[in-house]
Amino acid sequence: MAAYRTVLVGTDGSESSFAAVASAARLAVACRAELVIACAYSPMRGPDLDEAKDRLGAEAYQVVGSSPAEATLRAAQDKARGEGAEDVRTVAVEDRPVPALERIARECGADLIVVGNRGLSSLAGRILGSVPADIARKAGLDVLIVHTT
Repeated sequence: MAAYRTVLVGTDGSESSFAAVASAARLAVACRAELVIACAYSPMRGPDLDEAKDRLGAEAYQVVGSSPAEATLRAAQDKARGEGAEDVRTVAVEDRPVPALERIARECGADLIVVGNRGLSSLAGRILGSVPADIARKAGLDVLIVHTT
């Protein structure tokens, strides 16, 4: 099997996703591959935003626009560089996580997507779907689900 050339990893700013970034970075270093770190976001406005902030608390960064996504990507890039990755690119995309990862994978020519396992074992994840399960089913390329929880 040939080494991976472009490794894509998604992050939402959570500790679990940063663990996936660290794993992806180590793999990219071992393969001498480019690492692409992606963050999907869904901005909201007005009363919907206020309600979402109240309900989401610490997770509200996911709905307030691209600025928090950019901060998340900077932190993820620092994490990756701390693991020795040098060829690192970041991408913020306004979309839901799975479609965003699918699109970015096509655009950057990724041959591996790395995601954390958060949501795989939850009841909501089994009923509604989870990013790791959905991307593994839909990506059409290798997916590495790392244990991050």
